[in-house]
Amino acid sequence: MPAKRIILMYISEISGHHSATLAIENALRSLDPATEILNINAFSYTNPISEKIINKVYMGVIKKTPAVWEYLYDNPAVEKRLRKIKEAINKINYSKLKDLFDRFQPDAVVCTQAYPCGMVADFKKTSGSDISLLAVLTDYIPHAYWIYDSVDYYIVPSSEVKTLLIKKGVAPDKINTFGIPFDPKFNVHVNKEEVLRRLHLDPKIPIVLIMGGGHGLGPIKTIIKSLEKSSQELQLIVVAGINKKLYRSLKRMKKKSKKKLLVFSFVDNINELMEIAKVIITKPGGITIAEALSKKLPMIIVKPIPGQEANNAMYLAKKRAAIKLDDPKFTHAVVEELLGNPHKLETFRSAIAQIKKPYASMDIAKLLLEL
Repeated sequence: MPAKRIILMYISEISGHHSATLAIENALRSLDPATEILNINAFSYTNPISEKIINKVYMGVIKKTPAVWEYLYDNPAVEKRLRKIKEAINKINYSKLKDLFDRFQPDAVVCTQAYPCGMVADFKKTSGSDISLLAVLTDYIPHAYWIYDSVDYYIVPSSEVKTLLIKKGVAPDKINTFGIPFDPKFNVHVNKEEVLRRLHLDPKIPIVLIMGGGHGLGPIKTIIKSLEKSSQELQLIVVAGINKKLYRSLKRMKKKSKKKLLVFSFVDNINELMEIAKVIITKPGGITIAEALSKKLPMIIVKPIPGQEANNAMYLAKKRAAIKLDDPKFTHAVVEELLGNPHKLETFRSAIAQIKKPYASMDIAKLLLEL
């Protein structure tokens, strides 16, 4: 049997969508090294100039005017108005997609973001192509931009998302509740003692991991200032991602910090940092959530961005797998209460165990190889 040929599509290099495609790629290669894989930034491939402009606008909106994003996100009226524009753009992209598919002859296309999913769905509809199209949702609410008749399989994080998709008209047999794909290394045992020794951390003092995604977003400095007020001994690890301004500011804060404070920029050992942490304070991106759930790590979510992050936070809080905090100035009080109550910590871990789906990447890879 010839090797499978799979195209993975995401948008934006530093994003959960890209992390998801990399996780699926790793899983595919581990199951069948002969699989031929293209992992493509669909936006960059079809509209390289527009990509930079739109990414810049998006980051500006969510940082400065998140209420605008809240209005645009999963708004049926907005989606209806944009439909004609999307169809026009997809027609322009048709020839580029045709060239790509003619050249590579994929057995399946996997999209971890709605934009390429819609683009490929429209291509299938227009061309009559029978390429299998998989839509991989990395958030806990399925917005309207994902819904296309020509999607063959939906991969979703939970049974609740499956129910919502069915209400939106998706056939139940198209939906697989595998979870959100993340790097399988998060399921591998980490030697805590070795990591603590390497980072010069005290195993007796609780570690709080603070993250703002790859872009280092959120009120991270306010969170640290709040934790400085805590009467409890704490060790803080902060990951600033690609946010150079934040990283420089945090390095200055480190010199005056009353707590042990480690500051990192973009790192590839988040699995180790999650392993040694007692709690994580983070923005609720889907991949970060899936990784933290795999480590049974209680989450504190501070001021989530309206839209997908607010929905993710609401889902986790409802499942008692995370605490949602609206004012970062009170972070220290929440951390003290959580770390000072072993029973509460264990309750969180038990709730996490009920909803985590650690093998999503492998399950998606198996489905692709069986098509």
